[in-house]
Amino acid sequence: MDKEFVYTDEELIARFQNGDEQAYVELVNRYRDRLMTFVYRFVNDEVIAEDIVQDTLVKLYTHKDYYRNIAKFSTWIYTIAGNLAKTELRKKKRRKVTNLSDMGSEDWEYQIPAVERDTGEIVQGQFAERQIQKAIQSLPLHFRTVVILRDIQELSYEEISKIVEVPLGTVKSRINRARLQLQEMLKELR
Repeated sequence: MDKEFVYTDEELIARFQNGDEQAYVELVNRYRDRLMTFVYRFVNDEVIAEDIVQDTLVKLYTHKDYYRNIAKFSTWIYTIAGNLAKTELRKKKRRKVTNLSDMGSEDWEYQIPAVERDTGEIVQGQFAERQIQKAIQSLPLHFRTVVILRDIQELSYEEISKIVEVPLGTVKSRINRARLQLQEMLKELR
């Protein structure tokens, strides 16, 4: 019985650096969805998140030789994605915001949602997810980053410390403080 050999991320990036294009495809398959979840939690916009993930994967392709086997591959790729997401957030803040009061009636789009029986639980779950996302978005960036990496991406404290480039104790403190802030913001959902 043939058992398929599975390469580690670090072995795959090394193979890719040596010209194995299939290793790149495997890394993309492993990380695309994880990066999408990670970036979406930052920017709260699926289209922008897809663009950032695409940019991250392009950087992986074009900057493959920048990776050194002194850090985990996941740390490196999350750092790239996180930096691109933070850049996008800074750009977003500089863009002009259109006030709703400035919009004419022709600017409004009306969509009447379909109502089905037994959708209460689904709607409640979607509402809770939106509230959680909104709460995460309202956290200061340094708290948002660590809580997404720990509680959503499930990275180790050590990996997070390397990604955000702060000491381990600071990471643990930020995660704790971020969780406390989220609990306060989400109390009314209970």
